[in-house]
Amino acid sequence: MILSKSCVYGIQAAIYVAAQGGKDYVAISQIAEHLNISFHFLTKVLQQFTQAGIMLSYRGPRGGVSLSKTPSNFSLYDLISAIDGTKVFTECMLGLPGCGHDEPCPVHEHWVELRLKFTSVAKKTTLSSLAAKANELNVRLAHFSIEAEKS
Repeated sequence: MILSKSCVYGIQAAIYVAAQGGKDYVAISQIAEHLNISFHFLTKVLQQFTQAGIMLSYRGPRGGVSLSKTPSNFSLYDLISAIDGTKVFTECMLGLPGCGHDEPCPVHEHWVELRLKFTSVAKKTTLSSLAAKANELNVRLAHFSIEAEKS
């Protein structure tokens, strides 16, 4: 897996919030339950989105998290960068310092091509498009589909 578990859970939660409309606060307990993620772990992950300005959090009986802007303003690149940083888009797959065209690692030529494509896809893919697919195509975010979660 290229992305950390925290990052994957964060992306799933962001898609879930965006698929709910993205405007109202969604309780973290609701997100955790629907995505089958530990509440405490998810809270820590979503704090990273809050610190990055992607989400807003509100405490209280009607509290939870919401997106700070419309889902079309956030790319998959933004979500990944907020939690895992940008290393996945820039560094050697094997973690070797100085890896490049002059001193390549054994997988350099393959990884550079994949990394560039992955970066391009991540920058072009908006949170709104992911949420739309989750709603329209009834795709899985966890053990449940969005449609099953809404019923």
